[in-house]
Amino acid sequence: MEKRTQGLIHLYCGDGKGKTTAAAGLAARMAGAGGRVIFAQFYKDGTSCEVKALAGLGVAAMNCKTVPGRFSRMDEAARCRAKEDYGRFLLSVFALSGQADLLVLDEIVSACNHGTVEEGRLLRFLQQKPAGLEVVLTGRDPSDRLMALADYVTRMEKVRHPFDRGVAARRGIEF
Repeated sequence: MEKRTQGLIHLYCGDGKGKTTAAAGLAARMAGAGGRVIFAQFYKDGTSCEVKALAGLGVAAMNCKTVPGRFSRMDEAARCRAKEDYGRFLLSVFALSGQADLLVLDEIVSACNHGTVEEGRLLRFLQQKPAGLEVVLTGRDPSDRLMALADYVTRMEKVRHPFDRGVAARRGIEF
């Protein structure tokens, strides 16, 4: 794949379904074009179906093995450990980003909102990222600073979702 000279920042946000799905679709497209992709997930354990499918395309999927699961289900000790572990995890992702054409930071916005990732560290990386690197950020309620820095902003809006009727997340559809 030819070397890009301008990499842009994509932000997929909102309360609707589809943020990770859109990021996975772009990762598949980049891999199909011969690009190198890192798909780093926050608050997810690496077992979702998109990770398995992307691995078959040669996408390098990463997650923080010591901190799986939702922030709301963590006790205070787990939250402190998550902040330390995610700080190290994020640095390792940043260190590998120079080898990629596309870097997906799935649920990074949520990690920033919960304080498990320092948003200032993310902003500094985005401002100084390798010139040709495309970066995708996903999550709900991005800060004004992230919104201003993004070149693409796509908001997924929930109009209706089966979860509101008590339908649990389904494998292959929601995860």
